[in-house]
Parts: sequence; C-alpha cells; structure tokens
Amino acid sequence: MNVKRWIARREPSWKELEQLLSLAEQKGLRSLTASQVKQLTSLYRSVSADLARAQTREIGQQLTQQLQQLTLRAYSQVYQKPRHQSWQAALDFYRWELPRVMRETWAYLALSTGIFIVGSLIGWWLAWTDPNFVSLTLPESLISKVRDDGELWMGSILSGDDPTDAAGLMINNISVGLKATAGGMLGGLGTVFILFFNGLLIGSAATLVGQNNLAYPFWAFVFPHGSLELPAIFVAGAAGLLIGKALLFPGPYKRIDALKHYGLQAAKLTFAMIPMLIIAGVIEAFFSPSTWVPEPVKYLAGSILFVLLLGYISLKPSRNHLQDVAQLPTT
Repeated sequence: MNVKRWIARREPSWKELEQLLSLAEQKGLRSLTASQVKQLTSLYRSVSADLARAQTREIGQQLTQQLQQLTLRAYSQVYQKPRHQSWQAALDFYRWELPRVMRETWAYLALSTGIFIVGSLIGWWLAWTDPNFVSLTLPESLISKVRDDGELWMGSILSGDDPTDAAGLMINNISVGLKATAGGMLGGLGTVFILFFNGLLIGSAATLVGQNNLAYPFWAFVFPHGSLELPAIFVAGAAGLLIGKALLFPGPYKRIDALKHYGLQAAKLTFAMIPMLIIAGVIEAFFSPSTWVPEPVKYLAGSILFVLLLGYISLKPSRNHLQDVAQLPTT
C-alpha cells in the first residue's frame, strides 16, 4: 500500500469528521441537521476502518494516535448516553483521555518543571551566599520565628483540624495555578515568571530552614501535599506554555488554529490541575501539620502519592478496548 497516497485520499474525510465533531461538541448533537448526523455516522464507520488499517499496517504512531482520538470522539457523539449517565463520560475522560494528554505534552511539563527547579537552585544559592537575600523573599516574622525561636512557621498558620484551612489553601493554590496558565496569554512570559518566582521562594525557604537545622521537619511537612501540589503547578505551567507557543510559534497552523489546538490541550491539563490541588489542600490542612503523625510516615505518604501519580499518567487503554471502540457497529 502506498501510504502517502492513502493518507492523501483519506485525509479529507478525517477533516470533515473533525469539523462535524467540533460543531457537535460546541453546540450539541441536536444542532446538526439530519443529513449532517447521517454523514457523521458514515464518517465514523470509515475512520474506524482507517484506524484498524493504520494499526494493522503500523502506519506511524502519530497518525495512529490522531485516528484513535478522532474515533473515540466520534464514538462519544454517535453513542451518546442519557444526561443522567454523563458521569460515565467524565470517568472515561479522567481514566483515559487526561493521562494521554499529559503524556503527549511531556515536553512542556518537563520545561515547566525545569523553570521551577532553576528558580529553586538560584534561590538556594543566593540565600546561602547572601544572608540578606532571604529578607527580600520571605516575611520578617517568618524569618524571626525560624532563626530566633528555632521553630517552623506552619504550626502557627494551620491548626490541622479547621475545615476553613483546607478551603483557604485550595483557593490560594488554585489561584496560583490559574495565574500560571493565564500567564501564557503574555506569550508565556507570565507563566515563566510565576514558575521561576515560586521556585525562588522554595529555594530561599529551604536554605533558611537548612541553616537552622529544621530541614527534616520542614520537608516532612511539605512532602505529603507537595507530592501533588508541585506537580499540579507544573501542569498549570505546561498549560500556560502551550498557550504561549500557540501565540508565538504556531508552526504549521494559522495562529487562530494553533490557539484552538494547543488551547484545547491546555484546557484539558487544567482539569488535571484543579483536582490535584483540591486533594493537596486537604492533605496540607489536616495531614501535613498533624503532630500525631510521625515524620517518617509523612515522607512515606508523600512518596506513595507521587508514585501513584506517575502510575496514573502511564495509564493507557488496552488494545482490546481500542479495537472494541473502533469496531462497534453503528445503527
């Protein structure tokens, strides 16, 4: 089979299905005319066959993934469930679609993480070499509590049993995450600043507690919720960088099309960030500051949560699942 000729012949059908799906997803399936619905189901059958052929002939991983996504989207429209069953669609999104998007955008996640780490290292180095730098990044009351009293400041902020602590932390963390994402509208510069500045704060605080022999209890506090909170901020940063790329480097797309493409990925990443920050807020309010939990247990809990997060990102639909979706008969 001549692959290039086959792609050139089939690509118009893929684009037509993409247009119909975009319309159905934005305005609902009822917004389509009867002929458009009939055409959508017909195209779904043909693209399902194309997916099966691409998998059998091993016609490029990127093209196969695009056809998989197109087939799954078409399936969700053709076999729409009643509204009371919409929870199943949300479950499928978080179970299969979101991990796939996070894997596809790994380069932006890595860049977001790298910016934060660079900020942390610079903050640590500046605070270690210049004692006055800490006072530029952290409140004087916090510095005094650590240096003069030999205590961490978290206990005075969180009681570990007040529900309003969790709500306040969630709101604050989600606000930071959304700002990191929205910073992409400044060509990504706002996102870079927020990631770098927060890294600078962490590096400065780490130096302060390290110099006063409080590093072990400090990281015991940070680890349980930080194992989700920091990756969530990196996810938000990746979303902002995607938006910045669409604005500055649209590549083969028109800028408006690039914003649609990368903006959709960024929006999906936001659906990962918010639940992560909600869970992290609960942990930070009730588990991290608890004096009855031994510090080694806190380190262990943070490690387990991080491993579970990595396991979630690696989730992939089984080959049988994809084949079932592709080969289901239409009515």
